Amino acid sequence: MPMRRLHYHLLDVFTNERFGGNPLAVFINGRGLETALMQRIAKELNLSEVTFVLPPENPDNDWKVRIFTPSIELPMAGHPTVGTSYILAREDMVGVSESHPVIKLEEGVGIISVTFQFNDGMPSLIQMQQPLPTFSPEFTDRALAAELLSLQPDDLADYPVQVVSCGVPFLFIPVKSLAAVQKIKFRMDIWERSFGDYPQMFVFTTETTYPTSTVHSRMFAPGMGIAEDPATGAASGPLGCYLVKYGLVKDDPAKIISEQGFEMGRPSYIHIEIRQTDGAIYFVGVGGECVYIGEGSLEI
Repeated sequence: MPMRRLHYHLLDVFTNERFGGNPLAVFINGRGLETALMQRIAKELNLSEVTFVLPPENPDNDWKVRIFTPSIELPMAGHPTVGTSYILAREDMVGVSESHPVIKLEEGVGIISVTFQFNDGMPSLIQMQQPLPTFSPEFTDRALAAELLSLQPDDLADYPVQVVSCGVPFLFIPVKSLAAVQKIKFRMDIWERSFGDYPQMFVFTTETTYPTSTVHSRMFAPGMGIAEDPATGAASGPLGCYLVKYGLVKDDPAKIISEQGFEMGRPSYIHIEIRQTDGAIYFVGVGGECVYIGEGSLEI
């Protein structure tokens, strides 16, 4: 049986330096691949996410994008959307320019608009628009949330432990200090016993490594097969909404930078923009820079 060679591009997302940010593999021709094979490829590459580009179902849109972790397919994700958009522009698969800076991608949650900012005529920061937030009831067992992280209840900040979603739900756990966030040891035994309904946990503090950042963040996703993620765009939209809702950021529009991945040796900087009208959020934007690393192929 003849083998098919599948070409992919490798890049780092939410960084301007090689080997920072979150790595991503993008297969620009996913035509004819079955879902099970896409999932096996993602597991083989063992990155936090892999994307496959397909023709759009609606010709008014640019491309359809399917996103896989090593364990599951995602309806939407941040660094895969930003990184795939970068590759589409780099490979001249979309006609973006300073006069036409927006493309539309079909993802599991619907249509995602992606906007390119340009510097000296070249795409620089890429921003995706995420769905509007939903806030779930507060998670009231704060002692258990602290134990999950190997912290003390007093280490948690005086804000809700709560699930927020802009397409993908995350349990947000606010922590008082940078030192506490840095010493977290995630307890898989407690997660398996008590957090089965919460596949993704996002931890943050307003103490930061760099003064230009707004928050310092970490994300653990055992339910996705990801021990820890160096840069999580899908969590950054709801993070921005959380910060605005609870008054941790008061500007409107809110311009937020989340630093993430430092504990993994992959510093990442995620730009978040939240716009409101009369206290109601109407725009959630998440973006960043990308660095091209290389390319390869698989024989299937």
